[in-house]
Amino acid sequence: MYQRIDGSQWRHIFIVGDLHGCLHQFAAALRAQRFDPLQDAVISVGDLIDRGPDSPGCLRLLARPWFFAVRGNHEEMAIEALREGDRQLWWLNGGAWFARLSQTAQGNVKTQLLGCEKLPLIIELHASGKTIVIAHADYPDARYCWLQPVDKHEVVWSRERLNRHMRGKSQAIEGADAFYFGHTPLKTPLDFANQHYIDTGAVFGNRLTLVQVQ
Repeated sequence: MYQRIDGSQWRHIFIVGDLHGCLHQFAAALRAQRFDPLQDAVISVGDLIDRGPDSPGCLRLLARPWFFAVRGNHEEMAIEALREGDRQLWWLNGGAWFARLSQTAQGNVKTQLLGCEKLPLIIELHASGKTIVIAHADYPDARYCWLQPVDKHEVVWSRERLNRHMRGKSQAIEGADAFYFGHTPLKTPLDFANQHYIDTGAVFGNRLTLVQVQ
């Protein structure tokens, strides 16, 4: 469930919002930051696939030594569809791109998607003297603790905390300096207490959010 990253290994570290197949926008954002794959790293809040033009290309990022990601709900839907054979939920949420691939490409992509089961749900990053926690939708507890058991479904699906923020009931999560989440498409990034929501709906024509944390 957890992965820990020592930021001292990298010059600059960025956290990117939901990609959803938007590889071109991601590459453009990296170029704008003069990203160096030999010195810099990126951590994704998940949802690499579905809806956008290049889900296979975004999946291939997982093979890059500078790219890290937590598992999103779209990876969860894909894994469940491929394991159980019922693809309706995945198809309804943008997964039909898989059916349009050639048989050979489907085999390769299926292997990559099932490999997403090995992705952590939560990344703990130590960078610039801070403890930063990255998860797809939420860290469903009032206090963060390394290796603490939490509800896996809520980590990748829950919008309850964001809804509370929207109602003016913000509260910090103890145990870390900052938390970064995706999952809910927003017009602009939103910050509440020590929590940052950075899915700005690049796949819907908005700007992709790339945040430098070191």
